[in-house]
Amino acid sequence: MKDGIINIYKEKDYTSFDVVAILRKKLHIKKIGHTGTLDPQAEGVLPICIGKATKAVDYLIDKEKTYAATMKLGQSTDTQDHTGTILESKEVHCSHEQITKAIESFIGPYSQIPPMYSAIKIGGKRLYDLAREGKTVERQARDIVFYDISDISIEGENVFLRVSCSKGTYIRTLCHDIGEVLGCGAHMTSLIREKSGDFEKQNSLKIDELDQLIADNKLEEKIMSVDRIFLDYPQVCVKEEFNKALYNGNKLKLAYLVQPIKLIVERQYRIYDEKDDFIGLYHCIKSEDDELILKPRTLFI
Repeated sequence: MKDGIINIYKEKDYTSFDVVAILRKKLHIKKIGHTGTLDPQAEGVLPICIGKATKAVDYLIDKEKTYAATMKLGQSTDTQDHTGTILESKEVHCSHEQITKAIESFIGPYSQIPPMYSAIKIGGKRLYDLAREGKTVERQARDIVFYDISDISIEGENVFLRVSCSKGTYIRTLCHDIGEVLGCGAHMTSLIREKSGDFEKQNSLKIDELDQLIADNKLEEKIMSVDRIFLDYPQVCVKEEFNKALYNGNKLKLAYLVQPIKLIVERQYRIYDEKDDFIGLYHCIKSEDDELILKPRTLFI
């Protein structure tokens, strides 16, 4: 099995770790990891890194996400979604214009307090474990960004919205907070992650599709090479005569490169050997001699 990334569509009732465990068993591989937790009742894109590509997990987690969500106005719950206990019910007397304006007011940087029902650890304990014990603890707000909230559709108390946001964002908390702004309360009723970085819903695979691909020996065709997630970084090729330095993870001088390139300090670069094998990500630094060189950041060999 080659190293790379599989774009899995996580269905409802699976945890993200369930998906990892299932793939580990199906693919007979130990090194495997997901790139951003989805709640069991949520569904959607969950890129899975296998083999050496697991080193890219943190890079993928940092990527922008897009979600399609529905929320119900007039009811707040302890979990901020439809799986929780209703805490309060209120009549909704908001116009479509007021609802839309309230939703759009969240676009931009936002300081979001994570929900009690979340996997975040405080004092060594998961928040959801504390919540199940009936405890509420103070949570530190996180700085996130809502890049866009669009396609807002309102039918009675039910609202659909599409959200593009930064990592670490809780969409159910967004729904809850919208309800607070409107003064009627709200909770999330469904969530689909449509996009994670460059991985999209329409190109994803459901778990039950894997067996046939494995049987037909076609699964590797669906595995994306890890270097494809770094296409934003300039590509650099190292001369074959310097392969020893390259494979040992040494710093690279300009003289080692096949073609001259203008290096920029702190910029990251994709490094390849002359066989076009991806070696890893390097960043440009100044040496003690004030020479621009490339230093390994993450190696994938």
